[in-house]
Amino acid sequence: MSIEEIIIDDHNVKEFVEQKTAEISVIVGDGIAINALSGGVDSSTVTMLGHKALGERLKTYFIQNGLMRKDEPQKVLSIFKELGVNVEIIDAQDEFFDALKGITDPEEKREAITQTFYKKVFGKLVQESGAKFLLQGTILTDVDETVAGIKRQHNVFEQLGIDPQKAFGYRIIEPLVQLRKDSVRKVGKYLGLPASIFDRIPFPGPALAARVIGEVTPEKIEIVRQATHIVETELAHVSAFQYLAILHQDKVTGVRDGKRDFGMQIEIRCWDSIDARIAEPTRLPYHTLDKLANRIVNEIPGVVSVTYNITPKPPSTIEAI
Repeated sequence: MSIEEIIIDDHNVKEFVEQKTAEISVIVGDGIAINALSGGVDSSTVTMLGHKALGERLKTYFIQNGLMRKDEPQKVLSIFKELGVNVEIIDAQDEFFDALKGITDPEEKREAITQTFYKKVFGKLVQESGAKFLLQGTILTDVDETVAGIKRQHNVFEQLGIDPQKAFGYRIIEPLVQLRKDSVRKVGKYLGLPASIFDRIPFPGPALAARVIGEVTPEKIEIVRQATHIVETELAHVSAFQYLAILHQDKVTGVRDGKRDFGMQIEIRCWDSIDARIAEPTRLPYHTLDKLANRIVNEIPGVVSVTYNITPKPPSTIEAI
């Protein structure tokens, strides 16, 4: 089933919002819907769209899966409180790390996160709240990459022949599925999101688990979380589409205090793109790369090597996993 793309501009953003809020209202009726807010552009935009359509009948949750960026729950709750949206934090860290234990294959990791998120965590929330609908921010690029077999995005079902009602017990509403990232940003801005949210760099659905090559553990997540914080801090002034840090699986040989030191390797990626379909590595100045490398190896114990990806998409992808 093909999806017709909608390109949002200043002339049709109001029309799009009115159309989608009306559709959400009709589908949910007098019932209740729930949604997960991660603080990313897509989930934040669909949250505002849902609250415009349903008000308090949309129950918004932040799933603390242990895989998020530094201080993310507190930052997201503070921003949305100012916007008049109540958000409840659900602590599900143990469930996600248990599901990821021992798994190294990228697609198996994605599937473990999908099943834990939709079946275990949200399945319970659906039962407790009485909701029959999940509102989520799937966008067209998510569908394209999944259908093409590039990588399974955790939020794509119908296009793979999966009926969420049968698989999980609730219906999924995807009002942004005809949009790509640049159009989603315009909708988010129109709905009142601050620039710190609607203009934020993309963040993957599997969160930092998508940036650990090999088995995902709390210890590895903490390393890539620290590296992510450094990269996002140092590159905040760069007008790039996305920038990120990846933790490699194998240790590499390093030298500290004149002695051999087997340590970890962090890969930095920074991309110029419009909608993530194609991307070019940003030509960062050497002094910027030098500062990134020095901060990472000096501030994160055990890291002895920092590299920079210079391969375009395709054949590379923006995220490693």
